[in-house]
Amino acid sequence: MTEALPTPYELAALPPSERRETLENLILAQFRRALLMEPDEDLPLDSGFFDLGLTSLRLIEIRSSLEDQLGIGIDAAVVFSQPTIEQLVDHLTRAMAGSTTEEASR
Repeated sequence: MTEALPTPYELAALPPSERRETLENLILAQFRRALLMEPDEDLPLDSGFFDLGLTSLRLIEIRSSLEDQLGIGIDAAVVFSQPTIEQLVDHLTRAMAGSTTEEASR
């Protein structure tokens, strides 16, 4: 049984530590699917995307899927300038916190 994904609004409303953990799980799931891994297989957070065997095209597909899930735009350069899952999680955690702050100030 799969757990329902949080909406972008629900994700942004989570406390920072929960938001980061949820983002990490979402991102890991995307990368595992792209790498044809089982959900319980270990995927190191600090390995480079290309070291994992991903291609540029596959990274762009992952980025597009994450944009749809998270409801935020992700510049393609981010995927290449944040070359590990851990760095991408950190970047998106900060981006989600920024979007929450922007929405609150409107």
